[in-house]
Amino acid sequence: MMSTKEKLISHVMKEEPVGSRNKVTVVGVGMVGMASAISVLLKDLCDELALVDVMEDKLKGEVMDLQHGSLFLKTHKIVADKDYSVTANSKVVVVTAGARQLEGESRLNLVQRNVNIFKFIIPNIVKYSPNCIILVVSNPVDILTYVAWKLSGFPRHRVIGSGTNLDSARFRHLMGEKLNIHPSSCHGWIIGEHGDSSVPVWSGVNVAGVSLQGLNPQMGAEDDSENWKAVHKLVVDGLHDEIIVLIGFPQTVLPVLHLLYKMGMHGVKDEVFLSIPCVLGNSGLTDVIHMTLKPGEEKQLVTSAETLWGVQKELTL
Repeated sequence: MMSTKEKLISHVMKEEPVGSRNKVTVVGVGMVGMASAISVLLKDLCDELALVDVMEDKLKGEVMDLQHGSLFLKTHKIVADKDYSVTANSKVVVVTAGARQLEGESRLNLVQRNVNIFKFIIPNIVKYSPNCIILVVSNPVDILTYVAWKLSGFPRHRVIGSGTNLDSARFRHLMGEKLNIHPSSCHGWIIGEHGDSSVPVWSGVNVAGVSLQGLNPQMGAEDDSENWKAVHKLVVDGLHDEIIVLIGFPQTVLPVLHLLYKMGMHGVKDEVFLSIPCVLGNSGLTDVIHMTLKPGEEKQLVTSAETLWGVQKELTL
């Protein structure tokens, strides 16, 4: 007796069909993980999306939600499992999983708890997708990108941290609000650590190529009557409600985390990942932009590196 499917469809292809070419995995289905997953789906960036998390019920609920909405998407294959075999042959793996800071917990203690989580996650990613690009979003992102690079054994161009991408976007938004101009016309970069020691590059802030520091030499300084420094403070203060979207840019320059000391750039001597403008392409991070920093900005960047190394050197990897 033929099934309805057999009556409807005749199979003609003899060889095995080609698997997915642009598979993306998201590890962790919290708010940031799901924001990443939905962004990937809405931008039609993958032909297969895999989700992984240790919380099976939450994972099941989230994947059903996406699957049932797949009528409105081009990505027809959305899968999930707590077993990492579901992630096999991913092109990009976005890591958003991690422990939350407990009340009164030190940053170092939180970092070590996340390192222990990464000791499970990263080897599993490498096992099933040895050629993937790992994109780290979990916080503290600078340190965990270093941890992911160390644990994976991947070359540095295939381990990228979301870094100050969000900081720079927020900076440009706030700059636009202050000037009453759309953020896409406001240009400015936040580099260094994604956190308190981040560096606003005031010397490079411009609108239509016009340097704002050229118009207001005190911009970013304590005695600036327009108090532009408050814009950077708002960026740093706002880092506790994060949404990250960082995939799918063909050859785009973004401020993401890179291992600066290997390149001897900006006087950084510690083995840390710091955010600077980098070129991202299909094969990962392909180039680094040489920023023209003022001595004070370079000094702040070195301080940022030292802050990170102070935490990293205490970690047990």
